[in-house]
This record gives sequence, structure tokens and C-alpha cells, in this order.
Amino acid sequence: MMTTLTKLLTASIISASLLTACASTIPEPSQLTQAIAGEHRSDKNKARDMYRHPKETLEFFGFNSSMTVVELTPGGGWYTEILAPALKGKGKLYGAHYPDTGEDNYYSNSRKKLEQKLASNDIYSEVELTNFVPRQESTLAPKGTADLVLTFRNLHNWKEDGTLQVFKDAYTALKKGGVLGVVEHRMPENQNFSENMGSGYFPETLAVKLALEAGFTLADSSDINANPKDSAKHPKGVWTLPPVLRLGDEDKAKYLAIGESDRMTLKFIK
Repeated sequence: MMTTLTKLLTASIISASLLTACASTIPEPSQLTQAIAGEHRSDKNKARDMYRHPKETLEFFGFNSSMTVVELTPGGGWYTEILAPALKGKGKLYGAHYPDTGEDNYYSNSRKKLEQKLASNDIYSEVELTNFVPRQESTLAPKGTADLVLTFRNLHNWKEDGTLQVFKDAYTALKKGGVLGVVEHRMPENQNFSENMGSGYFPETLAVKLALEAGFTLADSSDINANPKDSAKHPKGVWTLPPVLRLGDEDKAKYLAIGESDRMTLKFIK
């Protein structure tokens, strides 16, 4: 017969074995999940995840940590904070950003700020910057090497001719079967683009048309970043909404209730 002590020891061993077995079946968080949760990201930036849905968006585009990825005009580096650690050690991240021409203008200053950010933390040590020049042919990455080219809320800056050129440059940078992922403030089809070009919104039909013209095939679209509360008719365009809130305290509660803009999310294939 088993003594009480033997029974307790046996029960402990069984419990430990079960815990070990359960733990072994729980997968490790993906590199992307860890990057999104990383301490290097500020609370302010993490607070925008509810509007930007970085994990769902990148997974929709087919992202994995062994890819070669191009981020077009990273700006302040909101997505770079996620992409750099998500790719570090396995993949490659190119930041195709405006060059520093030495002038005191938005483009050069934006490049300087991004370079300072990349130098501030070892988590960005593998990021390579390339030069992107609006409305000119640009080498975003070595030809035919990229698995994924991403643009987040940029098309309105490039207008129609600039967007077509960017899409052509993306096509050149991508491998066959590579993906162009587009997220952009969506202009309702009943609005006239030429009359509302300064609003910060861009027509989805025009984005698709230009991508097809550049050689891509539309593979899929998603409502991950859609916001039906956004009419896209605001006094200061898209910048009326958070996070900018260009009207300050005027109707602030109203615009906070709307949230960030309604956005198209489009996946194109080379």
C-alpha cells in the first residue's frame, strides 16, 4: 500500500508533468506580437493600435519575420517601431525615405529626425535607409529583392501622378509574387477628388486603377481599418480627426467620438 507521503509525492510529480506538458503546447508569441508589445514603444503610440490594427493589417498582407520589407516614407517611424524588431535577425527592413538634401525643409528635416530615431535604440540597428524622391523614379530596394512593400497613409501626399510612379517603383523592387500593401484615408466615391485633393483622403477606385496600371493585380481588400463613423467631410480635412485634432478644443469630443479616419486596406500582387 502507498503511504500518505508517497501519494503526495506521486500527485506532485503528476501535476508537474501535466504543467510541463501544457506549457509545451503553448506557442511562443510571434516576433511580430513581441514587437507590438515591446517596451520601446511609447504608451502614446500603443494607444493608436486600436485604430491602426498593426498585427491584423500586417498579417493580412502576409507578413512574416523572414521577409525583405520596404516601408515607404516611414515619417516619425510609428510602423518602423514594429517592423524593425519584427524582422530583426531573420528578415530585412528598408526604409525608403526622403533624402536629406541639406536644405531646411520638411523632407530633409523628416529624414534627420528618422535617422536620430534609428540611432537611439539598437532595436533599429539592421534597418537600411534608401532614398525616395516624390514623383521621380526611385530605387526603394535592390531590384526584385522585396517580398513586401508597404505604404501607410501616403497616397494623398503623392497625388495621382506621384502615386503611379511610387507603384511602378514598388513593382520594380518586388520579387515575382511579392505584395504591395496599401493603407490610405478613403475618400467616398461621391466626393470629387480634384475638388477635395487637399482633404487628405484618396479615392479607393483611383488607388486600384493606378496599381493595375503599374502592373499589379488586386488580390484582396479588407475593412480592418474601416471606420463608418468618418464622413470624410471635415473643416480641416482628415487632420480634423485624432490624433492631430487641428481644431484644438473646438468640437473635440465630437471628433474623438469619430476616432481616426476611415481607411482602405488593399493587397496587390506582382
